[in-house]
Amino acid sequence: VQLQASGGGLVQAGDSLTLSCAASGRTFGVNVMAWFRQAPGKEREFVAAIGWGSGRTYYGDSGKGRFTISRDNARNTVYLQMNSLKPEDMAVYSCTAGRTQLLSTLEYQYEYWGQGTQVTVSS
Repeated sequence: VQLQASGGGLVQAGDSLTLSCAASGRTFGVNVMAWFRQAPGKEREFVAAIGWGSGRTYYGDSGKGRFTISRDNARNTVYLQMNSLKPEDMAVYSCTAGRTQLLSTLEYQYEYWGQGTQVTVSS
């Protein structure tokens, strides 16, 4: 499975941004897709996950309230809509996919990782 993330960029505080993650290859068996982020000097943290078939979602503390994860099964694409961005949201955002049945917050439960996309928020 290959994952291609896009949509990052430089925005101002309060702006919105939508990230995309397109999956390709042997996607059969992938049950969950998620977004993680890593800010400079910090550990990577869970943002949000979505069940590929169910559409159920789960958000980490960093994603609750202002972020929305969604998917388009026909396009094999997952989105992360981010509203009211803050400087503390600045990070490299990475998408991931896994065969786990859980909307897991744990990195090791995801087998496939895409390259990150940088989100920079100016104050």
